[in-house]
Amino acid sequence: MALPLAPIAAVALRYGTVAVATYALARSVERGRRDQRAEDALDDAPEGLTARREREQVNTTARMRRVIRLGENGPGFEIDAVSLTRIRFRKV
Repeated sequence: MALPLAPIAAVALRYGTVAVATYALARSVERGRRDQRAEDALDDAPEGLTARREREQVNTTARMRRVIRLGENGPGFEIDAVSLTRIRFRKV
């Protein structure tokens, strides 16, 4: 019995196209750098949500720190999510 190659070729072509597009996108993204001033600002952010409004901009910070344990005395890990946001309004 012959193996139908048309459906297999269509799936292979589809996944190959996705793989090539993903590879091209990964190659085009610039490698980021770590700015110690930004790291210090993230470390200094208070837990919770804060907002400050000035005449031409609004600044907000949000921080959530949680420790999650697997079991009573099991291994755990800490989640520290920080967001700094600045929205600036200018008349052009």
